[in-house]
Order: sequence, then C-alpha cells, then structure tokens
Amino acid sequence: MKKFISSAMLILMLGMMTSTTVYAQENSQSEQSDRKAQRDAERARQKSEEKALEMALYTEALNSLKENRFVVEADQVIFKTGENAYVNSNTNFVLVNLKQGTVQVAFNTTVAGPNGIGGVTVDGSVSNVKMEVNKKGNVYYSFSVQGTGVSAQVFVTMSNGSNEATVNINPNFNSRTLTLRGEVIPLEKSRIFKGRAW
Repeated sequence: MKKFISSAMLILMLGMMTSTTVYAQENSQSEQSDRKAQRDAERARQKSEEKALEMALYTEALNSLKENRFVVEADQVIFKTGENAYVNSNTNFVLVNLKQGTVQVAFNTTVAGPNGIGGVTVDGSVSNVKMEVNKKGNVYYSFSVQGTGVSAQVFVTMSNGSNEATVNINPNFNSRTLTLRGEVIPLEKSRIFKGRAW
C-alpha cells in the first residue's frame, strides 16, 4: 500500500511539474509574441512617420522647383570617369532664383581654384527652363545658365516621395560632365557659401 501511495504521489508530483513547466513555457511564448507585436507596431509607426516626413519634403521641394526658387545642396560629386567624392553640401550646389542661377563645385583641396574655395562657380542668367512631372510623380527639371565666361546645361531629376535629387551638369566649354547628388531645398532654407563667380 505504501508503494502504491508513494507511486501515486510521485505520479502526481511529476504531473504537477510537467503542467507547471508547460504553463511557464506557454506564458514565456505569450510574452515573447507580445514583445514582438509591440516591436512590429513601433517599427510600423516609425516607417509611417518617416514616409510622411519624406512626402512633406518632396512636396516642399516640388513647390520650390515650380516657383524657380530652389537650391540643390549636393553631398556627392560623380565625375565623368565614374569616380566619386563626398563633398560639403554648403559649397557644392545648384541654385535657381527666378532668372538668376549659380552652379558651384568646390573640392576639399589645398588649391584655391578659380572661385577661391577649391573649385568653380558659374553665376549667370537662367534660360530654357523646362519642368515635367510624370505619372509616377518623378520630376525632371532642366535649364541653361550663362555666366560671363562659362555656360552650362543643367538637368535635375527628383524621384517621387523624396527631395533627393541627381543633377547632371554639362558645361559648354568642355566635355567634363559632372553629376551631383543631394537634396532639393527651398531657397530661403538653404545654407550655402558662394565663392567668386566667373
């Protein structure tokens, strides 16, 4: 009889331990899935906020392009050969202010360059302005800038949903095409530094 009671007690204790372990595992899995759901919800909220901010910047940039009062502050320059350089965005830019325009590139070198800050600045009148927004919302903006000794054709491409832009600059005096990458910003919000112009 004692064997039977001790066997029954042993079985009962094993059953309780098993159910406690199963309950603890279920509870742990429930907590993990709750934490995962919270993380997923937080990520979705952050993505939604980022998308809303990017769309607001896109709309602001699009309006500044339509008004012909914008600056593309570039942080990357890509040369015709495919080499690229990361540059300072307040000294590398394309500016349009109604009928006046500036294209400036300045590299972080010890040589001052024609503009005094390591590069070239073309300052002049803007003409042949064309702007197109396609069905997908991508923006294509082009113009010519005529400086004193230099002129260039400029092509700005901005993708829908972002103020990030690619600018292709074709100088008329040589075939050294440059590509800039940066952000389209309304003129009044820009923080550029202009060197000596040609």
